[in-house]
Amino acid sequence: MLVYKILLPSEWAELQAVGRFDGSPLDRDSGFIHCSSRAQLPATAARFFGDQPRLVVVALDATRLGDAVRWEDASNGERFPHLYAALPAEAVVGVHHLAGAARIDQEIPWSIQ
Repeated sequence: MLVYKILLPSEWAELQAVGRFDGSPLDRDSGFIHCSSRAQLPATAARFFGDQPRLVVVALDATRLGDAVRWEDASNGERFPHLYAALPAEAVVGVHHLAGAARIDQEIPWSIQ
């Protein structure tokens, strides 16, 4: 199963350089790394990244993350995948560079689940 993390380009560069991502300021404040299912990506991108001109969406193999991924209820009633560990580079199985949040549906194929 795949889950997705939306990153700023600088965060993607950090993940590549260090081999892991310890989370955005929001992630660290929450105590976990916020992820999304494929279907949740457009709304997540619009809500949290709508003003960003460039985004990187990484597809993560949830089996490589093991028990550190927990599906939990969010304030909107949906269940989201939360990662309770650093995101290791070896869990990344796909990378999508986007020209902003509105491009998610056009640039990430729905066949990538």
